[in-house]
Amino acid sequence: MAASFITIDRNTPMLLPPDMREWVPEEDMVHFVLEAVKGVAISNFQINHRGSGDRQYPPRMMLALLIYSYANGLFSSRRIERATYRDIAVRYLTADTHPDHTTISEFRRRNVEAFSEAFLHVLMLAREMQVLKVGTLSVDGTHIKANASINKSVRYDRAEQLEATLSHDIAELIAQAERTDQQDDDDGQSLPKEIRRREILLAKMQKAQENLERRAKDRSESERAKHKRELAQWSQRDENDRGKRPKSPRHPNPEPEGQEQSNLTDADSRVMRKSVLSPYTQSYNAQVSVDPDGLQLILSNHVANTSSDRDELVTAVENIPAQVGRPDTVLADTGYLSVEPLRRLDSAGVEPYVPIGRAENGDARAYDYRPPKTKQPIKVTNPYLIAMRDKLTGDEGRKVYAKRKQTVEPVFGIIKWVMGFREFLLRGLDRVTCEWSLVCLAYNGKRLHALSVATMA
Repeated sequence: MAASFITIDRNTPMLLPPDMREWVPEEDMVHFVLEAVKGVAISNFQINHRGSGDRQYPPRMMLALLIYSYANGLFSSRRIERATYRDIAVRYLTADTHPDHTTISEFRRRNVEAFSEAFLHVLMLAREMQVLKVGTLSVDGTHIKANASINKSVRYDRAEQLEATLSHDIAELIAQAERTDQQDDDDGQSLPKEIRRREILLAKMQKAQENLERRAKDRSESERAKHKRELAQWSQRDENDRGKRPKSPRHPNPEPEGQEQSNLTDADSRVMRKSVLSPYTQSYNAQVSVDPDGLQLILSNHVANTSSDRDELVTAVENIPAQVGRPDTVLADTGYLSVEPLRRLDSAGVEPYVPIGRAENGDARAYDYRPPKTKQPIKVTNPYLIAMRDKLTGDEGRKVYAKRKQTVEPVFGIIKWVMGFREFLLRGLDRVTCEWSLVCLAYNGKRLHALSVATMA
């Protein structure tokens, strides 16, 4: 019996104009995004208020376009522009208009405050849906690659050497160019190009040195108060058994160390690695605070350009919008262990749960083929840390802290492997912070949409 096939006719035009709403499934996220952005105030958007030139795209439409695109793994402005032609849902969202990649990139770069307003609006929407609980907070960070190569990083001492070498080369090339000018058989083009190339490299080396010097000076200023406290404590100590006083705290150095590096492509990014077993990457440290008792929504986010998490816990708590609420408990891993920030949280009425060492949980891996290691227990003398350790080793402390790993780490898994965001496209700490805020906004929208679909089912 001969098979029967559906007729595919690409040449006959449609008799009636199509309704794109019929082409997008009812459960598609695009409908949720369009409804969610309706309440975002348009006054926070950066637009051309004079109204000169071509007509502008509506800000709410541009915001919805970015949220929907990021939630579906489209981060490049050129790919988003292409999706306005190829993706039916995106074409429906833009009402068959097609913003070019320059317009999309410029809107994303200029509207940091609008993204923050939209982030708060989505959280308030979650509160109305009664899926947001702010009692306990899980905080964690992850290293996300910067839009820069690690091979473009230069050490401070090496930059000084290269500056001297380039200055010498430029002087020689200029002298050679002057001699060449006297010859009629040379076009005089190759030497000026070489001079220009070296001048550009020289400017980059000088800029890298300036960045490192400014960074060292800022670090020295921030550590000056801490040094005064440590010096006062040291002066009050008694001499030890050997009759010698311990070494005084090291004074903050306003000059950069020779091994400090600056990246020539993105000076705000840093060379980081996750652990001693991980490779070094040119990255940023992206932080999130998650609601573990509700829908695992992101309540606050920020980006740091330090590999360590020790100074990020207070920032994560303080960045939670006041309209959402204040947590009473914070869960974080041992990377956030620092007495001063933890005391600040305690004084603010927020109880932290941070383990003293990575072996705090104490459970051996069932299928570890390596020979067991005998580790000496971490010696703790600080009374505050002793109390923290006792709290976490108790039954109630273990029960509370058990929420952390299963609530905040899946958020990074969804962002990196479901949404596909594993590298920043923008450069500079301010722009990267804006992009991370947009990623977290798209994640929250994706979570709320999944809940609404489950509710309808």
